[in-house]
Amino acid sequence: MRLILIAVFSFIQIAVSMAQIQIVNKEVNGLTFKVRVEGNPTDEPVILLHGWPETSHMWIGLMEQLSAEGYYCIAPDQRGFSPQARPEKVKDYAIEFLAEDVIGIADAFGIKNFQLVGHDWGSAIGWAVVAFHPDRVKSWTAMSVPHLKAFSDAIRFDKKQKKMSQYMAFFQWRGIPEWFLLKKDRLNLRKTWKKSSPEELQEYLDVIGNKPALKSTLGYYRANYKLLKKGQKMDNYLEVKTPTLMIWGKKDIAIGRTSVEGTAQYMKGDYQYVELDAGHWLMQEAFDACYNPIKEHLTKYK
Repeated sequence: MRLILIAVFSFIQIAVSMAQIQIVNKEVNGLTFKVRVEGNPTDEPVILLHGWPETSHMWIGLMEQLSAEGYYCIAPDQRGFSPQARPEKVKDYAIEFLAEDVIGIADAFGIKNFQLVGHDWGSAIGWAVVAFHPDRVKSWTAMSVPHLKAFSDAIRFDKKQKKMSQYMAFFQWRGIPEWFLLKKDRLNLRKTWKKSSPEELQEYLDVIGNKPALKSTLGYYRANYKLLKKGQKMDNYLEVKTPTLMIWGKKDIAIGRTSVEGTAQYMKGDYQYVELDAGHWLMQEAFDACYNPIKEHLTKYK
């Protein structure tokens, strides 16, 4: 009986260990990325891309549930957020490089085809991944941020979206946004994270709550401003044949309805749109409402 109990206990320990999120480092494109992983490496791979100003921590709840459903979840702290992946030059944060990081991370794990989920800037990067590497992505879930051409057009021509996106112009100033976000014990950054758990908040403060790190992450806005604000190079981001799920909260204060509804015209494969009674921070505000369509979408293309 004792041997049986020991064997059972050992099995439980192994099962719990497999279920726990691990943090590993991966060398990609000359940079070192911190990556959260959870699940069995032989299961269906899902790569999850966080937005600004968050880290892969935002995906922990989703990773726990998806790994229990038979998915191998991979969530990198992306360029600028991983401490050893912070190039000095603004141009190194161009979206094509951010997209290549995703492919490089998949390669580093020995994964050819994967399903992809992104939020905020993670969504913007995901749109670039499916544009440049459609053969690698089995399905794509975009949260909050719509198709890049639809978004760019709205920023340029839709009065409401122009107003919503004024902060992007502010972020082009060197040094001033950093000061504004970090002053008074990082008060304005903390306001951005008011929906986050205390544990999340502490991680975000630790990772980007200082001037050098924050400057790196603002490179996303500075390197890609002409792409979004002026619509440059948008011919590279038109038709999307990858099966796509778009989730948007109608109370989003950063992304308006015009660009979200404009996304459908660029979808040339299976496309599903889910609108929620939520704001921008979907994982924190509407986890359950997001989880069900995400799970169904992943299952369909597993």
